[in-house]
Amino acid sequence: MSSFDLRLSTLRAAYRAGTLTPRQLIGELRAKAAALNPAFHLFIHLLSEAEVAPYLDRLETQDIEALPLYGIPFAIKDNIDLAGIPTTAACPAFAYTPGESATLVAQLIALGAVPLGKTNLDQFATGLNGTRSPYGKCRNSVHPDYPSGGSSAGSSLAVALGVASFALGTDTAGSGRVPAGLNNLVGLKATKGVLSTAGVVPACRTLDCVTYFTATAREASDLLALTAQADPRDAYSRKNPQWNDARAFGKLATFRFGVPSQPEFAGCAESPALFAKARALLEAAGGEAVEIDFAPFVEAANLLYQGPWVAERYSVAGELMEANKEAVLPVIRDVLAKAPSATAVELFRAQYRLQALKAVCDAALESLDFVLTPTYPRPVTLAELERDPIGPNSLLGYYTNFMNLLDYAAVATPTAFMKNGLPWGVTVFGRAFTDQYLLSVADLLQRSSGVECVGGGKPDASERPTTAANDRVRVAVCGAHMQGLPLNRDLVCRGARLVEATQTAPRYRLSALAATPDGTRRPGMRRVPDGGAAIAIEVWEMPSLELGSFLTTIPSPLALGKVELANGTWVTGFVCEGYGLEAGTDITEFGGWRAWLSSGRK
Repeated sequence: MSSFDLRLSTLRAAYRAGTLTPRQLIGELRAKAAALNPAFHLFIHLLSEAEVAPYLDRLETQDIEALPLYGIPFAIKDNIDLAGIPTTAACPAFAYTPGESATLVAQLIALGAVPLGKTNLDQFATGLNGTRSPYGKCRNSVHPDYPSGGSSAGSSLAVALGVASFALGTDTAGSGRVPAGLNNLVGLKATKGVLSTAGVVPACRTLDCVTYFTATAREASDLLALTAQADPRDAYSRKNPQWNDARAFGKLATFRFGVPSQPEFAGCAESPALFAKARALLEAAGGEAVEIDFAPFVEAANLLYQGPWVAERYSVAGELMEANKEAVLPVIRDVLAKAPSATAVELFRAQYRLQALKAVCDAALESLDFVLTPTYPRPVTLAELERDPIGPNSLLGYYTNFMNLLDYAAVATPTAFMKNGLPWGVTVFGRAFTDQYLLSVADLLQRSSGVECVGGGKPDASERPTTAANDRVRVAVCGAHMQGLPLNRDLVCRGARLVEATQTAPRYRLSALAATPDGTRRPGMRRVPDGGAAIAIEVWEMPSLELGSFLTTIPSPLALGKVELANGTWVTGFVCEGYGLEAGTDITEFGGWRAWLSSGRK
């Protein structure tokens, strides 16, 4: 049986060159999946030749250049609808056959992707280990003594075992990140609502996210950019802001990241050193690590299963449990047992506590670009789960359960292998709508760690053409907006913080503009082809949502444009229109506005 490099760029190149066809590829992948299924139980329903034929027939009438995902094979977690194929949520008694696909599945097919089948999962997506399914327990793709992770077990295995280029999972409490960490994959849990959940069997509908499993962060970025669209079918859908589009995936500039001040490793002998190495990789790339108190995040995580949110899960499976107790696995019944007794009073009290915790956690993230954690404290074995199905499963969610409750985005990325060969990785998370920025961080970690990605080889190391962007924008100021000067308040009141005091590239001239009617003097800076100098400036960072209101405070002839810094990077900054400079005085020799003010000249 042939082996293919299934990365998106590789397959597209092969199709363009005519060395491979989708029909040839899908045929061999179906055979490979069928051979692997008895040992790994990754598929609940592998599409037959007849069921996959319409997708391949359509491609043969299409132009490859018109379809970004032409012939790309993908797998679908079996709590996500594919038209005409049963959706089981790993519970045969619950199964139904949908007449239309989930919105996201339909998007992907329209883009040219080819579904291979429906993958195994922890029943009703309740679990983080992959062993809670009547269709068989899913073991790890690398080490037979460990689980695949769940609940998106089969989806992670489809990519890790080389059957699909990418796979769809879901993530309410970590189901798209824990399996990624255990199988050397990137797992993107995007901001709630950015990817449609219409056509998904809910676990907790207010929290659920559809996730991507990929070999590389670059592929996850491409997929997100193609499918992050508001969906009228999904009442919880949210519009993706422009700062989080494809252009936001890029190389990192200076950044600050949080790390738990007392990380939990649950006695693992190897994880502390592996986490320290990941932190060091980011510091070597120019990052500043800031230790944060992780206790509020952990308390929020505990609310998911110890609080009344378990009743939301019961709203999906409870009616079946009441009608046919044996239709639901005993471990799932145990997890949901206390749900019927949950009261509205308890729910509101839990919501109040969650909101208080969110205020604390948001404040911790306010001055950070992201937070780095292990994906889980330590791996657990199949034997441990056999002895205790609850405790080890809960341990896997230590760093994941809080994420959707607090409305954060997160990406799991591989960074190492343990001594026994088991994959190990970290998760980066941050504020909502910073998904592409987090994928940029994951890309940096994946490439700098030296770990081979699934399918062999290293992630694409080509230079990123843009600087990674998140929900903050950097503004270079050269005059009265600098710290301690009169207009600095216009930055501070918008939540801006000083990033650095630096200089421009030596290509600018600085002028003291003519005084305004009230006698105020302001500087004007312009870029020149020659005879320029480096001008002292400050770089401030503010929420992107505040930039528009800040712009309205800037009087003519000043404006915001692009300013080149001494290190060669470009940021938004103050510039001056030419007509305003005519009545000004050139003060370039002073090297900056503060120096000119100190000179006493007017």
